Amino acid sequence: MRNILKKLFLLVAIILTTGCSTTETKVITEYPTLKEEAPQPEPPKPEPKKPEHYSVSISAIGDILIHSSVYKDAAIGNNRYDFSKMFNHVKPYLENTDLTFANSESIVGGQGIGLSDYPAFNSPFEVGNVLKDIGVDVVSMANNHTLDRGEKAIISATKHWNNLGITYVGAATSQEEAEEIKILTANGISFAFLAYTYGTNGIVPPEGKDYLVNYIDEEKLITDIQSAKKLADVVILSLHIGNEYERKINAYQEKIAQLASDNGADIIFAHHPHVLQPVKWYEGMNGNKTFVIHSLGNFLSGQDKLYRQIGAVLQLEVSKTITYDIEGNATSSIEVTNPSLLPTYVKFSNWRNYEIIPLKQVSKEVLPNQEHLYEEIKSYMSQYVPELMFIED
Repeated sequence: MRNILKKLFLLVAIILTTGCSTTETKVITEYPTLKEEAPQPEPPKPEPKKPEHYSVSISAIGDILIHSSVYKDAAIGNNRYDFSKMFNHVKPYLENTDLTFANSESIVGGQGIGLSDYPAFNSPFEVGNVLKDIGVDVVSMANNHTLDRGEKAIISATKHWNNLGITYVGAATSQEEAEEIKILTANGISFAFLAYTYGTNGIVPPEGKDYLVNYIDEEKLITDIQSAKKLADVVILSLHIGNEYERKINAYQEKIAQLASDNGADIIFAHHPHVLQPVKWYEGMNGNKTFVIHSLGNFLSGQDKLYRQIGAVLQLEVSKTITYDIEGNATSSIEVTNPSLLPTYVKFSNWRNYEIIPLKQVSKEVLPNQEHLYEEIKSYMSQYVPELMFIED
């Protein structure tokens, strides 16, 4: 049995040895073909959000200075007054804009503290009522007559403006209110309103109550404008400044306008000279542009010299564009465009029958040189801004 197993083992070993020596080694030179995958398209890049566009129309008028002849003409008995007929001809030019500004030159303290004329004005509450009726949204109370009748008149006037829903700027009844920046929003654009006066006819606020009226102080002006820029899209400045009855802009007016522009003010409505002064663009230190009308003139008053009877409705367009990048970050830009002017004339006879009429519509019986005067006003007001348009319909 052992011999048989031994022989079998030997036979297997010979077969294995022989197989290893005679088998050819094959080298694999071809590989199986791998199926190529189709290239995957890149995911589409997100498109930036479409730009957004907003627009607001603004109108501004100058001095509402209610002499006794004006409020006596508006008297309807029982210590009541109606000024509406005086504004009928110009109302359509004011109520058709989104925001309207006026300078409340004589304080509207109401009948309760006694009406009064120059040099210490106090006007009937109905002056505020008619301004509300014609579409006024904002009034400046900062002028040389703010303190004419003291703190009580300011408190009475501010209460009436609040009751009417009209925003007032330039005067306040507390320190907290004086530090507040008044902001109005229309059609997606926010507007900050600031107002200041050169002085108050030598009358000073009571001790500890400097907040009653805003004076032009360069450091405060800079601080307020810069603060307002952080809170609103547009900063509108109201300035009571310049020399009375002078039609030319003086160096101080230009200095303050440039200072305001350098710090980011977008629009300046100025008043005090009681006559019209030209419009002008100022370029700020950052390349921004500021539109200024250096005096809006008298809109309604009892003054009787020719150029003191000529005022204007100023209209502007303010547009806001918001653009977006791919990440969705927004950039906002503001543009003031289309300045337009409607020269006006305060018509009256024997200190009665006061009416504000577009200058172009005044008859030759009232103003024999009306056509020449109208063209002269157009030329004078547009001397620095040739693109200034005039409303003639």
